[in-house]
Amino acid sequence: MDLIVEMRDGTWGAFEVKLGAVQIDEGAANVLRLDRKMSERGQRPASVKAVIVGVGSFAYRRDDGVQVIPLDTLGV
Repeated sequence: MDLIVEMRDGTWGAFEVKLGAVQIDEGAANVLRLDRKMSERGQRPASVKAVIVGVGSFAYRRDDGVQVIPLDTLGV
């Protein structure tokens, strides 16, 4: 996992960063694996599960709930 962000209220998000779109499935699997492990240990599920990729024309949510976010859609 490349980035975990935890808010003061205990909610958290898991982010995997991948350079190319061919790695999105791998990144999503890592995010989902961590979310599952945390839930099994009695923690809240992640509020945000996302794969950040280098380039792309739009962000979208996969069927498994993982967001795919191209860097160039985040703005500057």
